[in-house]
Amino acid sequence: MEQPKGVDWTVIILTCQYKDSVQVFQRELEVRQKREQIPAGTLLLAVEDPEMRVGSGGATLNALLVAAEHLSAREGFTVVTSDVLQLAWILILHMGRDFPFDDCGRAFTCLPVENPQAPVEAVVCNLDCLLDIMTHRLGPGSPPGVWVCSTDMLLSVPPNPGIRWDGFRGARVIALPGSVAYARNHGIYLSDSQGFVLDIYYQGTEAEIQRCARPDGRVPLVSGIAFFSVETAERLLATHVSPPLDACTYMGLDSGARPVQLSLFFDILLCMARNVSKEDFLVGRPPEMGQGDVGVAGYLQGARAELWRELRDQPLTMAYVPDGSYSYMTSLASDLLRSLTIPGAPRAQIVHSQVEDLELLEPGSSVVSCLLEGPVWLGPGSVLQHCHLQGPIHIGTGCFLSGLDIAQSEALHGMELRDLILQGHHVRLHGSLGQAFTLTGRLDSWERKGTGTYLNIPWSEFFQKTGIRDWDLWDPDMPPTERCLLSARLFPVLHPLRAVGPWDLLWMLDPKEDGGEALRAWRAAWRLSWEQLQPCLDRAATLSSRQDLFFRQALHKARHVLEARQDLSLRPLIWAAVREGCPGPLLATLDQVAAGAGDPGVAARALACVADVLGCMAGGCGGLRSGPAANPEWTRLFSYLECGDLAGGVEALAQERDKWLSRPALLVRAARHYEGAEQILIRQAVMSAQQFVSTEPVELPAHGQWVVTECPARVDFSGGWSDTPPLAYELGGAVLGLAVRVDGRRPIGARARRIPEPELRLALGPQQDKMVVKIVCQSLEDLQDYCQPHAPGALLKAAFICAGIVRVCSEIPLSEQVLCTFGGGFELHTWSELPHGSGLGTSSILAGAALAALQRAAGQSVGTEALIHAVLHLEQVLTTGGGWQDQVGGLMPGIKVGRSRAQLPLKVEVEEITVPEGFVQKLNDHLLLVYTGKTRLARNLLQDVLRSWYARLPAVVQNAHSLVRQTEECAEAFRQGNLPLLGQYLTSYWAQKKLMAPGCEPLAVRRMMDVLAPHVHGQSLAGAGGGGFLYLLTKEPRQKETLEAVLAKTEGLGNYSIHLVEVDTQGLSLQLLERGAST
Repeated sequence: MEQPKGVDWTVIILTCQYKDSVQVFQRELEVRQKREQIPAGTLLLAVEDPEMRVGSGGATLNALLVAAEHLSAREGFTVVTSDVLQLAWILILHMGRDFPFDDCGRAFTCLPVENPQAPVEAVVCNLDCLLDIMTHRLGPGSPPGVWVCSTDMLLSVPPNPGIRWDGFRGARVIALPGSVAYARNHGIYLSDSQGFVLDIYYQGTEAEIQRCARPDGRVPLVSGIAFFSVETAERLLATHVSPPLDACTYMGLDSGARPVQLSLFFDILLCMARNVSKEDFLVGRPPEMGQGDVGVAGYLQGARAELWRELRDQPLTMAYVPDGSYSYMTSLASDLLRSLTIPGAPRAQIVHSQVEDLELLEPGSSVVSCLLEGPVWLGPGSVLQHCHLQGPIHIGTGCFLSGLDIAQSEALHGMELRDLILQGHHVRLHGSLGQAFTLTGRLDSWERKGTGTYLNIPWSEFFQKTGIRDWDLWDPDMPPTERCLLSARLFPVLHPLRAVGPWDLLWMLDPKEDGGEALRAWRAAWRLSWEQLQPCLDRAATLSSRQDLFFRQALHKARHVLEARQDLSLRPLIWAAVREGCPGPLLATLDQVAAGAGDPGVAARALACVADVLGCMAGGCGGLRSGPAANPEWTRLFSYLECGDLAGGVEALAQERDKWLSRPALLVRAARHYEGAEQILIRQAVMSAQQFVSTEPVELPAHGQWVVTECPARVDFSGGWSDTPPLAYELGGAVLGLAVRVDGRRPIGARARRIPEPELRLALGPQQDKMVVKIVCQSLEDLQDYCQPHAPGALLKAAFICAGIVRVCSEIPLSEQVLCTFGGGFELHTWSELPHGSGLGTSSILAGAALAALQRAAGQSVGTEALIHAVLHLEQVLTTGGGWQDQVGGLMPGIKVGRSRAQLPLKVEVEEITVPEGFVQKLNDHLLLVYTGKTRLARNLLQDVLRSWYARLPAVVQNAHSLVRQTEECAEAFRQGNLPLLGQYLTSYWAQKKLMAPGCEPLAVRRMMDVLAPHVHGQSLAGAGGGGFLYLLTKEPRQKETLEAVLAKTEGLGNYSIHLVEVDTQGLSLQLLERGAST
């Protein structure tokens, strides 16, 4: 489903508290812009908070100043002006404080969700979900202004939250429902019946909570999201030059101002709440300041006085979203595990991960961006993220493991973890990059006044169990009240003799009788507390490592999808590899799959994916994807594939490819040649149909005796495209077709005879007695262009080769070949009374007629079913490709369904459909053909369809299955003789064709169909569409003259004509004329 249009942001700002993280997070924003999550024209800014503790309000004011400054500069101003806010939509996202379960904060915590509609495959972080909510759900409809959104919560918002913006001014907060119990430890809004905010409470009393409660008993929670109109944002921006609020911005700090801590909700927004008095506001303090900062109370009072002066007259309203949900991401591991797993789920959640043994992941567990090799057991309620592990590993219930690579797997062998948090961290110590590991318990508290446990047991028990003493963890002069998990120097970061690893902590779970060796090694290491570790974390290395692991598992996925022939699209993964700068490993993997494939279908799809990678690398430049693929540098390499040396061919193609990567035009041309290579493998797969071609020897006609074949055209009623290789043998095809006479005539035919001269005489024309192209082939050289479809007589030349009359690669001259075997040469004429590109299957039916006539003239009889497969073979020799529905429709009589199974060798089976008595005549009375006057260009349509199929675009895969399914339903409608239902299927079929090949409906044809619609049960262009014949089932019988009059009144239709059509019950006919008889 198409994503609804969202907010076209002018600026998106991400605030962060560490200066060395600014470039890291700037790149993350830019990556999301490349993924099309953020509009291309949006200005992206990662901004460092002026001080570590300026609060959410100070960070908002600083971010607003930075946005205004950049927009002012972009508009050519030399000073900051608030005028730039007038037509700007600005989104400020706050990173917030450190998070003990993700080194990059709550914003970059990965969630066990996938976005199947995303054009670029990627792990979904909380930031991505919030961006989507702000852009597509909360933001649309809002006037210009400033949205502010925290990233420390998990949100759910319905697609249309019903927020009204008529006459809006001031500021607005978004509230989501919560329980009374949840509200006791959270912020809540008190509002009146018109939505004006009266007060904001934090950890309110029972009475205050009850005052806020809605009729359903739920309470509007402070969700961390607010909106400021342009007027209010200008007022807020104006405070950046007023002491002491200037200290909230980098400008103030650069001017020597003393930092001040402000809350967005309990300072900036609270002053607009109607029930808040000036006296109470000035003496209050935000909850994030705490009670220990008594010395700054006066300073804060001055800041609040300035806010009151600027913002008090601005209205503050609340938008309540009753169907949404809110959950703050606490520092409790149990809360995290609950939010990342689904208790009672029927199976484990596996997202962007490759798992060798799925059965070992228990229901209620979650795996995100992991590569699990060998037996890895994961218990319910446990989560793995960003891990590459090699079993055997047992992880019980209540565990969270993150950031572990295969090198650390051995430390987990032989252990069973339960209720533990084990994380790997990238750290930079004195400029050197390294790794550190932390191990904590699920029940441990990260609060300074927490539960006093480590590894889920009291400190005293931990000391007794391990031999560690409190002086190992804390300095002797540290007050007991400050001795907590945050400050305990537990985690080794450097060992004098070896690299640190999880084993430096895991020994604490079960100290062995090793004479204290593990304890001594732990004490010998340089250790840091969690607090000391935070400034050392290398977030760039962390995100790079995650990206590397994501692509490692993605390469496994690509290989598995191709080798297991899964109908999953790899295009989002291809876009991810290209846009994030690592297409090389993906190309290498695709080469390996293609080279090692035992199935030509798998190899062809792998080469098609290589073409897609090259096309994506061109970035929409360099020309159209469809084009010629016969450059000599490439075609000499195709010979490897033609000779069956798949591995050699893939290697040679890869070496040539390296020379074509320098610019878009070369990339596009290389992509075309990879599609050319893919076509060779499709040809080889379709050639397997040749084993179903058999002939019987019959009496050889005399020299000069004509063998004449005549065929009807065909009309496809359902299932077209499913017969086209590779769909025919990868999906399995089913097409319902009718053999038809046009204006009472069988319009396609061929005639052949032996002649004494040792040569081949070819003739083509629009009618049997009007041959306009005549060719004489006296040598094998004259036949060499048999595989160039546009060369004169190419189809006829290919017919001689496929009939076995001529061996084109032989060293024996043509004259000698035919004289020796047949006592002379042959003459072959073909004709079609239908215009080129008619959509009625002309070329394939013509090939069947030519083959049947030639074989009989050469003393061989071929059955119709064998002939169907012989035409498949001929079209591959001719290199036109194409499916089997045309020859099934025109060579076999009446109404029938052709089917091929999803397997090789490719075999077509035909079922005649029995209809009620008299229904064929009824059908003849209601069926008409309209020649649109537009010539169809099926070749480009075919290339586009094959590209979409090999990419396994979800819409195309679903549509292909629908084509096959509807064929069986359409057959049943024929058996019932239900004309209106057939008309519905016809109209539906045309919609399916358009989805399969966008662009197949010219504007003039659409106009014609609209004019005819009131008169018909249903209509469709024949064949692939794009032009040719339109066929219709009229509501009334014998409507030719009526519809001619209707079309005559319509302008701009061009050179059209209407033709009678009737079901042909004979199919291919063959007769031998007496010598000298007129044809």
